[in-house]
Amino acid sequence: MIEIVNSIEDKVKNLLERYEFLSEENEFLHRQVAILNNQLLEMKLLMKEKDAEYNTLKIAKTIKGSGDTESATETKLKINALIREVDKCIVELNDE
Repeated sequence: MIEIVNSIEDKVKNLLERYEFLSEENEFLHRQVAILNNQLLEMKLLMKEKDAEYNTLKIAKTIKGSGDTESATETKLKINALIREVDKCIVELNDE
């Protein structure tokens, strides 16, 4: 009878140790997930900024290339497209 009790105590002790280990590992993994989520958010914001810069540079280069062959109406259309893109970015930033 004492052997059975000792065996049960050992098993319970073993289970408690494994539970504690897994709880600590779970906490560690949750912290890692939070860190990675923050990094992902930062990268998404950086990507949006770079996309906006790229679009601005692309439009600036297009406008700079405007010469005698390109009409003022086409240039205005390009500027309006840029404004729409900026507005779209602002809306996306406000949605986050």
